Amino acid sequence: MRRQVLLFFSMLSLSPVLGQVSYSIPEEMSKGSLVGNIAQDLGLDLKRLKTGKARLHVGNTAEYIELNKEKGVLLIKEKIDREALCKQTTPCALHFQMILENPIEFYRVTVEITDINDNAPMFKMNNVLFEISESAVKGAKFVLQKAIDYDVGINGLKSYSLNPTNNFVLKLNDNAGGENEVEMVLEKPLDREKQEQLTLTLTAVDGGEPQLSGTVQIHVTVLDANDNAPVFTQSTYKASLMENSPKGTSLMTVTATDRDQGTNGLVTYSISSNTDDIMDLFDIHGTSGEVRLIGKIDYETSKYYQLHVKARDQGGLTDSCKIIFDIVDVNDNNPVIDLMSTTQSVPEDATFQTVVAVMNVHDADSDVNGVVKCFLSDNAPFIIENTSNGFYSIRTNSDLDRERASEYNITVTCSDEGVPSLSSSVTLTLQISDVNDNAPVFERSSYEAYIIENNTPGLSIFTVKARDADWNQNARVSYILEDSSVNGVPVSSYVSVSADSGVIHAVRSFDYEQIKDFRFRVKAQDGGSPPLISNVSMKIMIQDQNDNPPQVLYPVQAGGSLVAEMVPRSADVGYLVTKVVAVDVDSGQNAWLSYKLQKATDRALFEVGLQNGEIRTIRQVTDKDAVKQRLTVIVEDNGQPSRSATVIVNVAVADSFPEVLSEFTDFTHDKEYNDNLTFYLVLALAVVSFLFITCLVVIISVKIYRWRQSRILYHSNLPVIPYYPPRYSDTLGTGTLQHVYNYEVCRTTDSRKSDCKFGRAGSQNVLIMDPSSTGTMQRIQSEKSILDEPDSPLEVSLLEYHKLLHSTSYGSNCFPP
Repeated sequence: MRRQVLLFFSMLSLSPVLGQVSYSIPEEMSKGSLVGNIAQDLGLDLKRLKTGKARLHVGNTAEYIELNKEKGVLLIKEKIDREALCKQTTPCALHFQMILENPIEFYRVTVEITDINDNAPMFKMNNVLFEISESAVKGAKFVLQKAIDYDVGINGLKSYSLNPTNNFVLKLNDNAGGENEVEMVLEKPLDREKQEQLTLTLTAVDGGEPQLSGTVQIHVTVLDANDNAPVFTQSTYKASLMENSPKGTSLMTVTATDRDQGTNGLVTYSISSNTDDIMDLFDIHGTSGEVRLIGKIDYETSKYYQLHVKARDQGGLTDSCKIIFDIVDVNDNNPVIDLMSTTQSVPEDATFQTVVAVMNVHDADSDVNGVVKCFLSDNAPFIIENTSNGFYSIRTNSDLDRERASEYNITVTCSDEGVPSLSSSVTLTLQISDVNDNAPVFERSSYEAYIIENNTPGLSIFTVKARDADWNQNARVSYILEDSSVNGVPVSSYVSVSADSGVIHAVRSFDYEQIKDFRFRVKAQDGGSPPLISNVSMKIMIQDQNDNPPQVLYPVQAGGSLVAEMVPRSADVGYLVTKVVAVDVDSGQNAWLSYKLQKATDRALFEVGLQNGEIRTIRQVTDKDAVKQRLTVIVEDNGQPSRSATVIVNVAVADSFPEVLSEFTDFTHDKEYNDNLTFYLVLALAVVSFLFITCLVVIISVKIYRWRQSRILYHSNLPVIPYYPPRYSDTLGTGTLQHVYNYEVCRTTDSRKSDCKFGRAGSQNVLIMDPSSTGTMQRIQSEKSILDEPDSPLEVSLLEYHKLLHSTSYGSNCFPP
């Protein structure tokens, strides 16, 4: 057994075909026999065979050869019978490809199957009968059945021998087709009377080693004289036959004539052939010689057919002729698309000209009927290229974008150039895998949200939403609060954002009076690697809530001290007594204030301006009006629900200070008693006990006390101005209460009364009494805002002044303001 290896490489530019290797092996090799070391012959590493998932692609044919990737060799998978594989075709070869992936490469492999002498010549029939007239002349020819040897070349049929050769000799004639016609030639006339039956042995011998042979018995019956054999009008007939012609088609009629008469001149026709295919395809009428088609003709199976027709008369004389049918190709085969390798998915950032599929296309027709062109039917970013004879590759032709198209159904259509043209198509499904190339995008460029103050911590304020055009993990968006500060405080102490949902929650309760709005930024980050980020600006605006009651700025309500507004008895209707000044730190309608007189000593004497808080007289003051007037004013805002504050305004109706001094002395001791009488009884007992103990101390120190008070009185002044909040602006445009009140106080040594002279400096007078103070009335001049020092007293003690009038012995004095 001899194995030949022929190796050559063909480098093709822009083609995945990297080489070709050919082997020659004899048929009938046992399973597992070595064909060749393809890895060594192609110069491939065994590791490349494994990583590249090397495999053999044989198309639609049986797999006779297998690849051992561990050793890089080709082995016999199934025993090969050359005669079953190729019949009489030479040379006989197996054609297949070895394909590697990552990257895609393939090599052409050709394995030629050489013949061995494993088939002996054989005859279709074991016995052949001849009836020969005794009048047959010397040289009469009798066509014998040819032997069949499925081997080819030197192993094929070589020669014939005939035994015995007393009457006949064997003659071989070469016909136009190069085949040998076996004829038995009468060498010596027959004599029926001597020998009616002859038995001859025809032996066929091939040229193989060892030599094989086959035999057939020829039985000759000698008939009575028939001295004329049939003769065909032509020795060779030729005709063209379209493939796929319908069964029953009459092809031609052959004619043989016999000059004999009677039954000896009757000729019958028959087809003699050494292959079953001819008998299955053609038939001849026995008496007319009409040849008809009884099978299906396929140009791709055989391009011509040769028939041997025998004409025989009743005397056994025969003649033969040959009919050759040339088959005309018809475009009856669609192109066959064989997908050799395909890619299931490709990333969207794949480089230009990336190979996604390799295929082989062939058409069994010939000439223009077998010329195939392939194209892609849809407008996809791919092109198809003919890399070599019959091999095509599909490549990317432009950038891929999964967000534009996540899947492509690539339809490849291949059509031949026959008339009419035939085509085949195949559809490949290619998935585009995602790459993180899209950042999250917010629905808006910026957001604004509102929240009412005094909210509950953890309250959901707003939801930001960003979308990512990518897929799966690359499209999973997380929300992050960007680091920043609001008024020096980290924004994370104000709000938080849910990483998954983008819901913004309030971390604290907001106060509109402290902060009205603030800004921050929210980042949206996808789950890709590396992640892509976008951000958006968010503005939170705090809405005011009516959560602050009005605050009365004037008159000032101080514990233990009383403020009295003086109204002369000569005051006319509409006299401005004072103005209640209040503010509300809320905003909008929550800060709109209205003033109402809740209760008064005499409601018919005073009224309060609803909008400005001015207290004015509504009638003429009379002598019957009480000196001591107490007004309760309620200040109410416009919120829902509304909030309010009350202020008590004490008004003294008098023309002079001494006139109301005793009233104010009692006035300073007025109290609002509690209903709990027990409390006041206990308090009275405690005060009496305290006065009894301290009385002795007071008597001893009175002289020293008087002397000190006299000096203080000499250098002191009376309070002459009312208190107004600085920087106060009347919202109705009436201006601030910029009034200055001056008082002149005169003292006498022998009188228990004093006179107060009022200066003309406005429309109201203020007396402020503080029972706890020591000393005379003093002028309080303060340049600091009372809002800055809310606890600083602006008070004059009338009680101490009253004591001073009874204890001093000075002469009549007048103290300028």
